[in-house]
Amino acid sequence: MAIKIYTKTGDKGKTSLIGGTKVSKSNIRIEAYGTIDELNSFVGLAADQIDHTSTKNNLKEIQDRLFTIGSALACDPEKESALKIPDLKETDVEFLEKEIDTMNESLAPMKSFILPGGAVAISTAHITRCVCRRAERICVNMQEQDLFVDPLIIKYLNRLSDYFFVLARFVGHILNVNDIPWKPRI
Repeated sequence: MAIKIYTKTGDKGKTSLIGGTKVSKSNIRIEAYGTIDELNSFVGLAADQIDHTSTKNNLKEIQDRLFTIGSALACDPEKESALKIPDLKETDVEFLEKEIDTMNESLAPMKSFILPGGAVAISTAHITRCVCRRAERICVNMQEQDLFVDPLIIKYLNRLSDYFFVLARFVGHILNVNDIPWKPRI
């Protein structure tokens, strides 16, 4: 018999953190890992639209790191978890920086701000960047409220949003679609 996906335990607007603490579904910690889940879904959508093997592999690696981040954010920092949660590492940030630098090598220097668009895969990478920035803002908000969030998570999300900006341009390069420069009204 299949396990039921619904438990009905959240029907009154509460959920449990890893560690068992019950909190409101509007709790900032729930907002944080929910946004990471949304980000992970957009990373999958971006990967589905990009026909570039090494980039697809990188995006799968990023999805794994996002599960790590979501798990860390879902833990009650006041309680010891019985689950072994993987750690984010400084090398994960370095990986993103290396990939950003590699993609940038094939791109023309930017001469203006650019508008998201030109192809669905480019736009999806930009949307993914925006969701990543929102996740980062929520984690910074947690930190400012003295709620525990590993500073490495914020650093990783900051670099990840940079990665998605460069990825959008790199996908345009692969597809032979030029950046769309922003030409402000004067």
